[in-house]
Amino acid sequence: MQNNKGRNLIVDLSFEFALKIIEYSCKLEADCRYIVARQLLRCGTSIGASVREAQNAESKLDFIHKMKLAAKEADETEYWLLLCKNSEGYRDCDELLKGCASIIKVLSKIIGSAKST
Repeated sequence: MQNNKGRNLIVDLSFEFALKIIEYSCKLEADCRYIVARQLLRCGTSIGASVREAQNAESKLDFIHKMKLAAKEADETEYWLLLCKNSEGYRDCDELLKGCASIIKVLSKIIGSAKST
């Protein structure tokens, strides 16, 4: 995490979200929900990885591309979380869904803003 002086909202949000996804995925694995756990772990943590990559983009187009990749991963994460929410026998994931929705909104604003400048 960064100190308060150089904070970056989407970097912080996606990092904290990834930590929560790791914790949730471990719980799913403990419940023998291996396939969903691994899918969620992959896409839920790659949001932050793409956001971090975007921080070192070589151009504005590269930045937008990497942020779009993060948005696609966030959409996929939301899909898997919705499956968990609507499947019997899965742990509660409402807080993760709210966090994912927040990340999607922020990414959408960042991408829109980057395109318009």
